[in-house]
Amino acid sequence: MQIALFQPDIPQNTGTILRLCACLDVSAHIIEPAGFDTSDRNFRRAGMDYLDHVRLKRHDSWSKFEEWRAEAACRLVLFTTKAAKSYLDFEYMASDVLLFGRESAGVTDAVVAAADARLLIPIKPTMRSLNVAVTVAMAVGEALRQTGSAIAGSAT
Repeated sequence: MQIALFQPDIPQNTGTILRLCACLDVSAHIIEPAGFDTSDRNFRRAGMDYLDHVRLKRHDSWSKFEEWRAEAACRLVLFTTKAAKSYLDFEYMASDVLLFGRESAGVTDAVVAAADARLLIPIKPTMRSLNVAVTVAMAVGEALRQTGSAIAGSAT
């Protein structure tokens, strides 16, 4: 299982997500440009010393990420508020890349078109959205549960 962040805006969210990836032993990708420098103290504070334990690959553009994905032959699963299918009604594979868009703008039409699946985390109709770090945690938790890819010997 892998997590990809498309042009993340908020350093604290990205740091938190990378910390989650380190703890769950899930690879992470950042698709540039990010809205902050990775030396940002808020990014470092949110990620703490966990950032040294995450398998992180940076892609300097969407096209570079797509080149990598074509070589790796991974399915791209986009989480978006504009999808119709719930993340709970989807069959994940261990090789999936779960993609999350920018906090301020989501993803481009090209990214939507490239996705093999588009999923949504249903929320109360009067609410706009969840924090992206919360969304990643919910999504990767369900994907790992379904694929049986949770870390062996870890506490439940």
